[in-house]
Amino acid sequence: MKIVSWNVNGLRAVAAKGFDSIFADLDADVFCLQETKLQEGQIDLEFLGYESYWNYADKKGYSGTAVYTRIAPLSVSRGIGVDEFDHEGRVVTLEFGDFFLVNVYTPNSRDGLSRLDWRMKWEDAFRAYLAGLNARKGVVVCGDMNVAHCEIDLKNPDTNHFNAGFSDEERAKMDELLSSGFIDTWREFHPGEVKYSWWSYRMAARERNVGWRIDYFLASEALRPRIRSTEIYNEIYGSDHCPVGLTIEE
Repeated sequence: MKIVSWNVNGLRAVAAKGFDSIFADLDADVFCLQETKLQEGQIDLEFLGYESYWNYADKKGYSGTAVYTRIAPLSVSRGIGVDEFDHEGRVVTLEFGDFFLVNVYTPNSRDGLSRLDWRMKWEDAFRAYLAGLNARKGVVVCGDMNVAHCEIDLKNPDTNHFNAGFSDEERAKMDELLSSGFIDTWREFHPGEVKYSWWSYRMAARERNVGWRIDYFLASEALRPRIRSTEIYNEIYGSDHCPVGLTIEE
């Protein structure tokens, strides 16, 4: 099974930049999107052979997640079951035969870490949600997790220790999540490789490859033997993020 994940930073904008061709070229069995910035009925974008499942934020033009799949899920759920966190359209979970696929758009802590306290509560609630799933069967988590875990995961670590996405607090929460029974699949296959998935629109960051790796595929330890490959498609444009991918044996 090939799974692709992409923070599109506005699906309508990316749809006007050749999303249908990118979708076809990547030829994923499951294609997860974050930051769709849509409300229901604002786009008609379906693909032959795929079903789609959406989670919309209450706030218009904000957040949002979606999944296209040509493999029928056993069940679909939205959110993590905590009302405080379930109004921003951040999670869609598909249950397949022997694992759950969780598509997530993790909250940004914002400039000055103004939303860090809320982010920390989200992290604990999300980790508890994953633990509940993992107790039932394996879990694959994909999406924009809004943290560069290690210094290798961004171009300029020394100047970013107090910035959103690389604060000690956010990195420690990723440590906790991985320690609870998950692996960072990219690092498992590419332990020393430097590759990024997000670049600021400012100061020609992408042209200079001044980036961050904040888009992930995590997997339960039990699924490790079935992972065949993991990818960062940094040759694909259309958003400030590029797609990432995982192939797992069914």
